[in-house]
Amino acid sequence: MTNETHTLETRADLQLGQATPQPASPEAARLDRVPNPHPDTDYLARFTAPEFTSLCPVTGQPDFAILVIDYVPDRWLVESKSLKLYLTSFRNHGAFHEDCTVAIGKRLTTLLEPRYLRIGGFWYPRGGIPIDVFWQTGEPPKSVWLPDPGVPPYRAR
Repeated sequence: MTNETHTLETRADLQLGQATPQPASPEAARLDRVPNPHPDTDYLARFTAPEFTSLCPVTGQPDFAILVIDYVPDRWLVESKSLKLYLTSFRNHGAFHEDCTVAIGKRLTTLLEPRYLRIGGFWYPRGGIPIDVFWQTGEPPKSVWLPDPGVPPYRAR
């Protein structure tokens, strides 16, 4: 199977370009991947979700965060529409900040098998205390420029 054939077969199954209902939960959400056109090159891809929301599992009140996801792909890229749908599936999902952040990082790592992935969850205060959560798979490749996440420490963000 050629890379072009594989790409076409993979794209036929994607949510991209199709009407796709909002998933009811993170577990029900489908994440799609597409072949990396540059698997022989180390580079960093970044997704920033400045309006991520979930629910407090105790009070049911909304929690808000800025998520920054950096990864160095190997064979696969995450398809961005499926990532957006997955992230918005947390809106009605009750989980602590740590659980949301780490679960997203682990699910992406399982799907993509990247050379490196890190996620930063910069959460707005709950009970007057901001909780920032960071998770990564290991050390980034030495040839990759890893920029600062760009989110300042909490000072009334």
